[in-house]
Amino acid sequence: MSLGIVIQARMGSTRLPGKVLRPIAGRPLLEHVIGRLALSRHEAGVVAATSTLAQDDAIQAWCQAAGVQCFRGDEADVLDRYLRCAEAFGFTRIVRLTADNPFTDIAELDRLIDFQASANLDYAHSFGMMPIGVGAEIFTLNALRRSHVEGLQPHHREHVNEYMLEHPEIFRSAVLDIPAEKRAPELRLTVDTEDDWTRANALAASAGRGWLGTEEAMALCSRSA
Repeated sequence: MSLGIVIQARMGSTRLPGKVLRPIAGRPLLEHVIGRLALSRHEAGVVAATSTLAQDDAIQAWCQAAGVQCFRGDEADVLDRYLRCAEAFGFTRIVRLTADNPFTDIAELDRLIDFQASANLDYAHSFGMMPIGVGAEIFTLNALRRSHVEGLQPHHREHVNEYMLEHPEIFRSAVLDIPAEKRAPELRLTVDTEDDWTRANALAASAGRGWLGTEEAMALCSRSA
């Protein structure tokens, strides 16, 4: 099975416009998201999936300069964008990440990828226990295709995973169990507001050129609270 990591990215955030290319600790947010993936023990194709809007030309330009694959599709129909991206690159298992989450827990991502494969799941995720923004989800191409055909409500098209989550009777789904020491569901490590950016910038700066782990980030946030 061909594994792909598709990173949803756009410049048009309402609360923090242009955030995906805004620097934290001197590097664009998107660079942090992609750079962490080098820590994974899984071989996977990595693609930034953005829209065809002119404002997202900047994302494509950054990807070209950085040597990162870029796919462009519908801005509003993200489900369609993901399906077309997966088919274009020949992915049969797709990890979905978003470009506003610079602290994805790669150890748990690796465990999630193994978990989905070993249990032969259509969909699996690691949300709800770790800090907001460090979890991930994975689904099969067949699950994505069925969602595309049957998930016709606006929220299905916007959020990619909604149809899978709403229909456990159709899709074999499960949640990855997370170690107790990484559980802090109230902590925000995503970047959606100016306060989030300030926190992320401070955390990334503390790591220097390295990559901050979930437990380290939790400890730093606890000390600064």
